[in-house]
Amino acid sequence: SITLAPLPRLHSMRVLGSLAPLVATIALRCAAPPTAMTSPPHRPKVVVFDLDGCLWYPEMYMLWSGGAPFSVREDGDLSDTSGKRVYLLGDLRRILYELKTAPEWQGVVVAIASCTDEPSWARECMRKLEVGPRGSGVCIDDCIQQEHIFKGSKQRHFERIADATGAALEDMLFFDNERGNCVDVSGLGATVAWVPNGVTAGAWEQSLARFPQPGEIFDFRMGG
Repeated sequence: SITLAPLPRLHSMRVLGSLAPLVATIALRCAAPPTAMTSPPHRPKVVVFDLDGCLWYPEMYMLWSGGAPFSVREDGDLSDTSGKRVYLLGDLRRILYELKTAPEWQGVVVAIASCTDEPSWARECMRKLEVGPRGSGVCIDDCIQQEHIFKGSKQRHFERIADATGAALEDMLFFDNERGNCVDVSGLGATVAWVPNGVTAGAWEQSLARFPQPGEIFDFRMGG
């Protein structure tokens, strides 16, 4: 019988040899510690909210037929003297509570920049509207470190916030439901989210993911 000699394995050996660096690289990547991709995103130093039509609804001027004093309803919202309901928009009940209580937000300033027609009513609503889970005992006012409520351009509000906090405007994230205010503040260099329907969970998360983009306006007319 004829015995065939084994075929040379040079080709297989060469292929395996060429794959060795790739295999080693994959192994190193799998064993490597988490990279910057898994680290927390860059957070703003100051988060600023408008009030009327952004934080809550209705706007204070819409309550002129009733107004203060406000009473707390069973569902946690407020009623004015005519019975009109005042409630938080979007996902702000959760967002404000996290800004107040979550460790990752320690050191971040939360501010209000508002031109509301009824500042005293707005302050009462901030003291009475609860955030977080029912019975948390945390109200909007507890979550705010800087409050700037007066008539005028939002640029003036932000200039005062910058003076009070020492933070650069490029390190600020602003939420407002009015396009004109967004344009004014973006011109100063802040990152701005236009939220005509209030700060929804999507608008909040997307704004944080895209921050910082100084001078940019994120458009959340569809809610995010």
